[in-house]
Amino acid sequence: MSRGSPELTAARKEEIIAACAELNETMSFREITIKEIGAATSFTRTSIYNYFETKEEIFLALLQREYELWVAAMDAVMAERAAMTRDELAQALARTLTDRPRLLRLLSMNLYDMEANSRPERLAEFKAAYGASLDTVGRMVEKYVPEMDGAARQQFLYVFFPFIYGIHPYTSVTEKQKAAMAQAKIPYVYQSAYDLTYTCLKKLLNVKEA
Repeated sequence: MSRGSPELTAARKEEIIAACAELNETMSFREITIKEIGAATSFTRTSIYNYFETKEEIFLALLQREYELWVAAMDAVMAERAAMTRDELAQALARTLTDRPRLLRLLSMNLYDMEANSRPERLAEFKAAYGASLDTVGRMVEKYVPEMDGAARQQFLYVFFPFIYGIHPYTSVTEKQKAAMAQAKIPYVYQSAYDLTYTCLKKLLNVKEA
């Protein structure tokens, strides 16, 4: 790859995003800095600013990548399965989403601040990936539940997408949080991300219980 080529630029962006993803496995958004991300790459910290102006832009790019991987997983399901029942669709869609714990964790972050501290062109790239995920979920529902009309599919999306932002907080409760809820006398019943998502999708798809 030549110096400054599109291929080199893409490779360096991906290296920065991958370093951020690795750090985020053990550190929170607040704890991660541009300096630490730079130290985890093969080039200088200041070089990062040639590709991303803020830490928020890097996290937004990471979330964009996760959306793209989710879309690819849904496309693979549609390529493999010609038909599914509503219950099978609920299972398949829940699996494609909850097989991506990093996506769920990132969705639980403060996206307003991430978007506010990103340049318009970076935000537009991210929104394109988000829009593709909306479109792909809609196409799955249309393919496997053809009797659902456009208005009903739109309502499905308007309920399902806000729901997914809360999956991680509701299914990844710390011992400290459990103790606090017990002290506050709030009953807590653990559900996995898959179980919670599947239950929601069954309701939205009006799956009839056997």
